[in-house]
Amino acid sequence: MLPVFQRTPLKAPHYTTQLAAGLGLVPETIRLLTLWQPPHMSGQELLRKALASGEFPKVSARRLRNIVIEAFVPRYLADEAAPARLLKVLAGRVPAADFRQLLFLYTCRANPILADFVCEVYWSRYASGVHTVEKDNAAMFVQRAIARGRTATHWAPSTIIRVSNYLMGVAADFGLLGPMKQRARSILPYRISPLTVSVVAHDLHAKGFGDNALVRHADWNLFGIEPDDVLQELRHLALRGEIIVQSAAATTHIGWKYKSLEELAHGLAEG
Repeated sequence: MLPVFQRTPLKAPHYTTQLAAGLGLVPETIRLLTLWQPPHMSGQELLRKALASGEFPKVSARRLRNIVIEAFVPRYLADEAAPARLLKVLAGRVPAADFRQLLFLYTCRANPILADFVCEVYWSRYASGVHTVEKDNAAMFVQRAIARGRTATHWAPSTIIRVSNYLMGVAADFGLLGPMKQRARSILPYRISPLTVSVVAHDLHAKGFGDNALVRHADWNLFGIEPDDVLQELRHLALRGEIIVQSAAATTHIGWKYKSLEELAHGLAEG
């Protein structure tokens, strides 16, 4: 049985309603990545280019601003635009399902409320053998978060409902949940792909996490795996020649073929 993960750190950031700017935004993100130019195009520059491009003919200027500034920027231009630089290389060159997993990863990093919802509700119900996530489950998650002080202000009932719907909708956009039927969405099988394992591992290494800390990082919780599972996934990468893994007792040592995310991106795109 899968473990139930708790992600909340000692000084957790407040939850926000930022998902209102857009849920998964998968096709919009792909179009914006074609317009974004590395290494340092800002969100405002991207917005101006998107408005002038004609790529979003049915999207109002206000809506496009929300998509770019409130969604694309915090998700993909964080960490000196490392996510956008990686994704721009991989877009159209790796399987669509793998690419969508990476968008899910970066969206969770930018929205802790989504990350915690996935770990505390989706994986908890999955591990219990339940087949659906109900609207009430999402609403209760948000209500508990408010009670624990995870929001900067006390959210109104209407906000709780909206945020609950956002959480369910974005989980569906990224393939964790199915269509809404009678106030519930079916739980879909969700397994981390080898490409995502490689990206997460190399990304955490680039951020300065030691090998042991990397194996225990909370990012893996988003995919329902714990340290022993992570080690197994890393050993699979080693069989493909991407890394070298040595593990004994509680100590793990990883040797890296690719020395940067850029090298990794081009290696994955060419593979």
